[in-house]
Amino acid sequence: MSDTNITIESRESKSQGAYIATIPGTDAKGELTWTANNGVRSANHTFVPQQMRGKGIAAELVEALIADAKKEGFRIRPACSYVASQFDEHPEWSDLRA
Repeated sequence: MSDTNITIESRESKSQGAYIATIPGTDAKGELTWTANNGVRSANHTFVPQQMRGKGIAAELVEALIADAKKEGFRIRPACSYVASQFDEHPEWSDLRA
């Protein structure tokens, strides 16, 4: 977790969604996007703009996805290389990987 005041909002429709990260006082937004199919969310893309990098925001976006997977019971296909690397660093998440 970072020491920056980060807000993460989840936006979703039936088959796709995103986690959006913002920092108060900035217009920049980081995001992790996903699509859903048969109880699996494919994490397709993670992006954090230059001015927000180095604050742990990408990791917090993935952690928000993981928390929702645990709470809502879906599995995650890490199609995004960053999400895949986070799964590799967190073997305790292996039961959530599709």
